[in-house]
Amino acid sequence: MTYTYYRDTLKGRQFPLAYVDLDLFDANVQKLAGMAQGKRIRIASKSVRVPALLERILKLSDVFQGLMCYSPREAVFLSQQGFDDLLMGYPCWNGQDILPIVQELKKGKSIIFMVDRPEHIAHLDRIGKDQGSRIPVCMDLDMSSDLPGLHFGVWRSSVFGEKEAVALGKVVQQHPNVELMAVMGYEAQIAGLGDNVPGQAAMNFIVKLLKNRSVKEIAKRRKAVVDALTKMGFKLRIVNGGGTGSMDTTCAEEAVTEVTVGSGFFSPGLFDNYSHLKLMPAAGYAIEVVRQPKPDIYTCLGGGYVASGEIGKLKQPKVFLPEGAALIAQEGVGEVQTPIRYSGSELQLGSPVLLRHSKAGELCEHFNTVLLISKGKVVDEVRTNRGFGEVFL
Repeated sequence: MTYTYYRDTLKGRQFPLAYVDLDLFDANVQKLAGMAQGKRIRIASKSVRVPALLERILKLSDVFQGLMCYSPREAVFLSQQGFDDLLMGYPCWNGQDILPIVQELKKGKSIIFMVDRPEHIAHLDRIGKDQGSRIPVCMDLDMSSDLPGLHFGVWRSSVFGEKEAVALGKVVQQHPNVELMAVMGYEAQIAGLGDNVPGQAAMNFIVKLLKNRSVKEIAKRRKAVVDALTKMGFKLRIVNGGGTGSMDTTCAEEAVTEVTVGSGFFSPGLFDNYSHLKLMPAAGYAIEVVRQPKPDIYTCLGGGYVASGEIGKLKQPKVFLPEGAALIAQEGVGEVQTPIRYSGSELQLGSPVLLRHSKAGELCEHFNTVLLISKGKVVDEVRTNRGFGEVFL
């Protein structure tokens, strides 16, 4: 799509605004569905944060089944919006967060808690006993790879392999109000790490080598855990793994029943740095030119939406359109104003500049609504979680 296409489509709108191009969004959904290799795909709600778009994905293909939630209050909100088959992506502890989920379970909803410590299990068992409920749980595995002199991955779960999984399984067996029915392992070092970053050829080469080594190691480790827990008598309904960036390798694992996908629906800026996966830039935001301090510099109102993670230029948004426009290194994106360097003829006062967020989900925390675009028209405006008055983290 060209700058003039979006400029004309957004004409007369108030900026800043967030948008999703449904034609590109739907193309991403269908491409991801075609990559599933017979596995189910669970939607990572944190990467979307727009209930109407979650519904759209689920309707576009029956490959998509269930959501992975990032907050206990979000899980309750989505359950009450009519969603079901919810898997908590992270542990929670506060009883004020847990009790509303238990109430949803009593209504017949399927919501599974995440655990990786004996304390999690004992805590949920006490609550289950008090509430007269048996609480379903999922065991979170650490899918990082410990290589000589390097921890390749992220610090999440304390369950690294078969030994720790069996030990935690024995704890579950000692707590009658908790039921282990799922295992999850997210290989962040594969799914979330680009290997085609411009200007970093040497690092890209190293990352690809590390990824290839890690893929083989974690597949064996995940299967060993599943086999051991099955041998203990656990009937695992779900073996969840992966992310958008690791779909090809995770879906190939025999032990895996489903993969979680989120960022690929929007395909944010960081996904431009993957050598094996090409998706369409379906989501972004537009800010308005309000100054022109020099002939080739246009200053826009707002724009400072920086993604989470380690501090670095890759976590800044990317100028998408007009083509050739770029951030200024000394200033980057600003909370109130953002200067753009551009030597073309497309911009003037009042013109929109389109940017893409570095990561997927956090963009929607800045907007109450998202404009849905299709075939050169705004066809709908739908609420984000924030637009429903819900800010979970």
